[in-house]
Order: sequence, then C-alpha cells, then structure tokens
Amino acid sequence: MASEASSAPTPDCAPASSDIPHQNGHGPKGHGFLALALGSVGIVFGDIGTSPLYAFKEALAAASHDGVTRGEIYGVVSLALWALILIVTIKYVFFIMRADNKGEGGVLSLMALAQHAVGRRTMLIFGLGVAGAALFYGDAVITPAMSVLSAVEGLRTIPALEHGVTNQVVLLIATVMLLGLFFIQSRGTAKVGALFGPICALWFGVMFALGAYHLLDNPGIFKAISPYYAVQFLAGHGLTGFVVLGAVFLTVTGAEALSADMGHFGKRPIQSAWLFFVLPCLAVNYLGQGAFALATFDAAEKAGVPFPELNWFFEMAPEFLRLPLVLLAGAATVIASQAVITGAFSLTQQAIQLGLLPRLDVRRTSETQSGQIFVPQLNTMLLVGVMAIMFTFQTSSALAHAYGLAVTGTMVVTTWMAFIVMRRLWNWSLPVALCFIIPFMALDLTFLSANALRFFTGGWLPVLIGAALFTIMATWVRGSQILADKTRRDSVPLVDLMEILRARAPYRAPGTAIFLTSDPDMTPVALMHNLKHNKVLHERNVVLTVRTAETPRVAEDDRVFIEKVNDDFKKVVITYGFMESPNLPKALAVCRKQGLKFDIMATSFFLGRRSIVPSANSGMPLWQDRVFIFLMKNAANPTDFFKIPPGRVVELGAQVTV
Repeated sequence: MASEASSAPTPDCAPASSDIPHQNGHGPKGHGFLALALGSVGIVFGDIGTSPLYAFKEALAAASHDGVTRGEIYGVVSLALWALILIVTIKYVFFIMRADNKGEGGVLSLMALAQHAVGRRTMLIFGLGVAGAALFYGDAVITPAMSVLSAVEGLRTIPALEHGVTNQVVLLIATVMLLGLFFIQSRGTAKVGALFGPICALWFGVMFALGAYHLLDNPGIFKAISPYYAVQFLAGHGLTGFVVLGAVFLTVTGAEALSADMGHFGKRPIQSAWLFFVLPCLAVNYLGQGAFALATFDAAEKAGVPFPELNWFFEMAPEFLRLPLVLLAGAATVIASQAVITGAFSLTQQAIQLGLLPRLDVRRTSETQSGQIFVPQLNTMLLVGVMAIMFTFQTSSALAHAYGLAVTGTMVVTTWMAFIVMRRLWNWSLPVALCFIIPFMALDLTFLSANALRFFTGGWLPVLIGAALFTIMATWVRGSQILADKTRRDSVPLVDLMEILRARAPYRAPGTAIFLTSDPDMTPVALMHNLKHNKVLHERNVVLTVRTAETPRVAEDDRVFIEKVNDDFKKVVITYGFMESPNLPKALAVCRKQGLKFDIMATSFFLGRRSIVPSANSGMPLWQDRVFIFLMKNAANPTDFFKIPPGRVVELGAQVTV
C-alpha cells in the first residue's frame, strides 16, 4: 500500500532555497573550538584511527610472499605515509571539504549540491550519488566486523593467552561486543558519546607513544618519508606492488568521514584535529611499526632464521602492557563502529528525504542533538550483515580483502561530483578544474584498480552489497516516478475541480480538512474519493504538500508557503531540508502566524492510500515491479512518519498498476 503523500521531491520540483552559499568554516554554535576538535577525534577519526591495527600488517604480508627485504619495509611505510598525505590531507582536507552544502558534507549532500549547481537532476549526478551511497552501506557492514576482530585478535600477542585464544574464542568475544553495540542503539549514544573524544584522544596518544618508542630501534626509517621509496617499490615490484597498494589503502579507510561529519563539528575543528593531532600520531605509529619491522629483520638475518609474520601493532608494546592495549583497542574499535553506524543512520535519513528510499521509521534519541537518530530496520539489517560476514570471513586478514573496494568506489564518486561543483557552482575554468580532477582521479583509479585485484578473494562483498542497494534505490526512484506520472494523468487539475464545485455544490461539513498530496496542482486522490463516495466537502480545505530542499536544513521563516486558491481552498507547501525529520503539527503551527486558523485536534487529515498491482507494461520489468511493491508495503506509515495525530487521520484508497 502506498500513500499519495510523499516527502520526495519530484524531478521538476524547484529547490526551496535558491541560493546555497559558499562554505563557511564555523562549527555548530554554542560549542567551543577545542571541544569540537576533541569530539571530532572520537567520531570523525574513529575509523581511520584504528587502521594501524591491521593496515601495516596486511601490506607487509602482501609484500612478503617471496621474503622481505629492507627496501620493501621502507617502501610499505613510505606508501602508507604518502597515502595519508595525498588522499586525506591534500584531497579531503584542502579540497573536498571546501565543497560543503551549507556546512554539511557526505556523498548525498554533495549530490544535492551538484544538482543545485546544474539546476536539475541529471542521470550522471543521480547515478554517482546513488552509487556512492550504496557503496557506503557496504563499508558500514564491513567496518564493525573488521575493526573489532582486529582488536580482539590482539589477545593472541599476550604470552599467557596465546594458546588459549583460538579463532572460535575471538569470534565469540567479537560477537558479544558487536551485539552489545547494536542493542544499545535504540537507547541513543548521547551519554556514552561524551566519552568518545577523550577515549580516542588517549588511543591516538598511545599510538604516538608506541611509535616514538620504537623509532629508537632504527631511526633510519625516517628515510621512508621520502616518496622515492614508494615510487621505487611500485616500479620494482610490478603486479605485487599493485597488490601491496591495495593493502596500503587500508591506511585511509574512513577518510570520507572528514566531509560526512562536517555538519556535526564544523570544518575548521576537523581540519585542525587532523593536521595537528591525528596525522602526526598516525605517521609516527606507522614509522614506529616500520622501525620495529627493520629491527626484527636485522635480528632474524643475524640469527639466520626466516623473517617472522607478526601482529606488528600489538607486538610493539611491552608484554605487561598488551592486555591494557587490547582493551583500549577494543574501546577504540567499538567507537569506530559506532561512528560508521551513526553515519549509516544519517545517510538513510538523507536518502529518505531526497526520495531515494521509502519512508522508514526514524526515531530521535536525543532532544538536543540533531544527529542522534535511530533507524530500527536499518539497525537490524546492519547487525545481520555484520554477523554474517564476520562468520563467513572469520579473520581480519581475510576481511581486509573485502574492505578497499567500497571505500575507493566512494572516493571516485566524490571526486567526480566535486569536479561538477567546481565547474558549475564555483565557476572554475576548465584548465583549473582539470588540474584538480586529473591527478586525484588518477590516484583514485589507481587505488581502485589495485583493490579490484582482490575481487575474487573478498572484494566481491562490498560490490554485491553496493549493487543490491543501488538496485533498490534506482527501483524506488523509477517506481515513484511512474506512480507520480500515472497519478497525474488520472487526476483532475485543481482549477478544474473548482469549476465543477461551483456548478454542483456538495454538502458542506463543518471544520477543516487537510489533504496530503505530492502534487499541489492536481486534485488529491483522497479529496476526489471523499467527494465521489461521501459527497461532502469541508468548510475549509487545505491541499498540503511536503517537499525536500536541496539544502541540509531550511530556516523556519522559509518553512511554510501558503497560497489562497479561493474561499474554500488553500494550498500549503511545507519544505524540509534533507537532514530534517518532518513534523507536520509543528510546521502547521507556523501557519497560524500567517493567518491560517484552525484547531489541529478538530482537523481531519485525509491520505490517499494506493494498493499497487504489478503490470508487465508499466515501464519497469516485472521483477522490479515486485521489488517496488515490496518496498511500498514495508514503508513506514505516513501517519507516523509525518507525526500526525493518529486519531485525526482518514485513509481513502484505490488500486493502481505500475
């Protein structure tokens, strides 16, 4: 069943705000700069901050299939450092974070900004945005399993536990941690969220200390800062160098969070936290792991034994500190997982508002923090997905093969849409814009190609998840468009209805009736059914449309637009940003200030309810019809979604083919 009321904008719907200003560098009001920077350390950098647990280990393992040389250790460290510099620092911090949508970032926010720059929804921008969002969900499923497993595996580096911590024990502990994480989502994370920043700050400080401690093992590792070693490694290792490059990319997973979380912390706090705290800590830790590996290499060579394959991060710590380090790593990986889950909730809310997904139950878990939301259906799907892939792959090393493709794919999408914004919104000349797009797209495509080599050993997973989500979104958008076109063809223009009512006046019932519709120029289905079957018209009638702007939020002064049709009818358009949750009673209260007087508890809300029947001639294949109908049936009730008082709703239905 589908309601005629819709929060999705139709393709010809103009944005509610005609001007999207250039970026600003201020964080949310009422929060100090240092507090915002500390908060960003926990949320924004949680994912990239846990990469040292596995990135260097996996990259060195990929390089050591025929034995390790000193040059290969230098090369892996150099590649890791320059990935952080080129992708995170130069691309995201200095370029991508400039392309904000009224302070908000992320792939869908960038898509809305690109659409605004072009002036319409094009297939290219739509396809890029949906692909980026779909791939993010793949990342959201893999990150919790990958990060928590890598932390728990650190127990094997404790001498007293190394023989007792089997793979089954690791999976059991990781399962308990992840179940606890997903089960607390419904209660909100506002209280424990206050600890995220300090815990992650401690985590980064410990990483810095561990790295600095081992730099004394072999200070020559500082030579790896030179890009010469990275280039020499790639030039001298052919296909193996490409495989290693795919593993090195694990050092920058989580970079998308820098732009995605701009709205929560502001641009400047995130940039400052990265440049002056997070980047130095990560760089020193990777240098320290390299120095430790060089010292181990020298010792193995001197003893005449093979170079061992170690869990380098945990082995760096003295034995008596490894258990506290594992516990701290566990806390850090839970925070990283929480950050990506919260990001998935936020992305889903944006997708619903932009019309890319059906209405879902989005609950607020905090009265004061707008980012604190909970989506029960998505939470369940993520939990099932995380558990399924964790028990399928079983180790962080196996999962590492699945990790890169989703992230690199999203980065390619981000680069393309940033290019569109630069050309169409910022009016950069083509040569200047190409100076951006060519080197960064070359870099993104290089990493994408390197990760594509891992497709058959795990890279298929995020592609499969992304393809499924892309299909769902594309089906929903196409089906909604077909349904809207069919409804428009079968409906009577509102101006024609006025003439009919003038000629044959129906019985007038006292009070106010509000008819929800996605097209204010056409007569709502519920209104036609009310006239046809009940032969009644209320004294006051409001044709209400909810639209979504291409901006994150809409000012209260721009929320409501009222147009008088005649003495009996008024059109009301309520506009929300794509990061806002609709609340019709609250918005309608604004109408009173504009002269539209009514008592909401004495007002009836009429919804057109449509029963969808598949048709082979609908414009979509029959299987897509069935997918669309399934999504319709499982969409949230519009009464709940729009926060309408349940006792005031009347639903009138009809059967429609798609």
